[in-house]
Amino acid sequence: MAIDQEPVRTVAIIGGGSAGWMAAAALARFLPAGTVITLVESDAIGTVGVGEATIPQLRLFNQHLGIDEDDFVARTGGSFKLGIEFAGWNGADSRYLHAFGTIGRAVGLVPFHHYWLAAGGGDRPQSLWSHSACAVAAAANRFDRDPGNPQAPSGIAWAYHFDAARYAAYLRERAERAGVVRVEGRVVDVSQDGETGLIAGVTLYDGRRVEADFFIDCSGFAALLIGRMAGDRWDDWSALLPCDRALAVPCASVEPITPYTRATARTVGWQWRIPLQERTGNGLVYSSAHLSDDEAATTLLDNLDRAALGDPRPLRFTTGRRQAPWIGNCVALGLAAGFMEPLESTSIHLVQSGIARLLSLWPSAKPRTADIAEFNRQSAREWLSIRDFLIAHYALNGRDEPFWQERRATPLPDSLIERIALFEQSGRIVRDEHELFAEVAWLQLLVGQGVVAKGYHPLADALPAARRDQFLDISAQHVAATVARMPTHDQFLRAHCPAPDAKVAA
Repeated sequence: MAIDQEPVRTVAIIGGGSAGWMAAAALARFLPAGTVITLVESDAIGTVGVGEATIPQLRLFNQHLGIDEDDFVARTGGSFKLGIEFAGWNGADSRYLHAFGTIGRAVGLVPFHHYWLAAGGGDRPQSLWSHSACAVAAAANRFDRDPGNPQAPSGIAWAYHFDAARYAAYLRERAERAGVVRVEGRVVDVSQDGETGLIAGVTLYDGRRVEADFFIDCSGFAALLIGRMAGDRWDDWSALLPCDRALAVPCASVEPITPYTRATARTVGWQWRIPLQERTGNGLVYSSAHLSDDEAATTLLDNLDRAALGDPRPLRFTTGRRQAPWIGNCVALGLAAGFMEPLESTSIHLVQSGIARLLSLWPSAKPRTADIAEFNRQSAREWLSIRDFLIAHYALNGRDEPFWQERRATPLPDSLIERIALFEQSGRIVRDEHELFAEVAWLQLLVGQGVVAKGYHPLADALPAARRDQFLDISAQHVAATVARMPTHDQFLRAHCPAPDAKVAA
């Protein structure tokens, strides 16, 4: 029997912002010539835009679109990011970095950190980061893409801080040059086929109608399309991640422009600091059950580097996800698919991975149930793994306030209990190959928040102690030498990608 392979000829993206224009730019780049792509957005509807910090995977997205990195960073007022500093999570004066890139290198089948543990590293947890070029460079406010020793890998990986609205505008330029048609208008009605439930079109406030074969819902928390589809269900994770509000406010930039994001634990929740060239982004994520909005505003404004450049902007949310972000001929991306607080800068990544997943399973004009089910399975697996990583930050805290005590007392998912127990007992970290966060990310989280490994891989003892110690010394020396060759972050920005009118220090 012949399979219906009639192609999708028309696509409508409902909603702009980072999610909508990322989808538009990617589809314009990869879908067959002749596919008509329309994006509907309203200037009267603002975007959330709290996702100004990213993770290294965004580099691949930009590269696939043919984006020049220096042009992109300059045009978005951006800076480079080597990791996230967590301040106060394991006690008021504690600090550790979730650094990107590698930490040391494996020997045979044994990961590097087992040699570090065998040498007593668990008794000196901060020594772990001396083997990370990203961590040492971040502490020294240095950055370079190519530290200049081709004989030895640098271990450097990086992401970006940028103005999310400028990123959306940057992608819009590229998408429209590639043929995407933007329609200004507010959606007031969604029509569906009475028999199949598929979306037939949307009606705008002035009566215009936009029809398509396939729809992408980037309408944010409103979920204008996916929220109307039969079978739409929501997984509420607020019992595990109870923060439900955020306040965001910029302040003037501070020199030097640090090449890392900072997440500082507060009495309730945590505060972000995202350094851009022309300003610093700040925000407080908190639980309304533990802190009033006025108290939250005071906490945020009292802990800025410089005076606020406006009033704090509020955001209300429920942490969770749609069980089926693809239903019928509609896929939800971004906030329409769910919300994960920005503790590990995953918001834009989840848009990116959703787009990649959609392209890999791109449908015919009549979507097949097996493809839809696979998309939803992969989405669930990714969201759940990120959820567990975020929960671990809260569960392993070392603070005394009631909010944090409650986080330690909250029962954990079995998957997270097993992961922590494995590391405590044997120093091992095992992850599914499809998870976002690699072993090195889990290692830094567990060590940084005080989980002590009682054992290590027995094969680490096959390396004599003297050779092992020499191996660790050489690893730290290589990192130090790599960082010593780097310019400061400010120098790199000034030389390669200064934002218009930005004052980047020498």
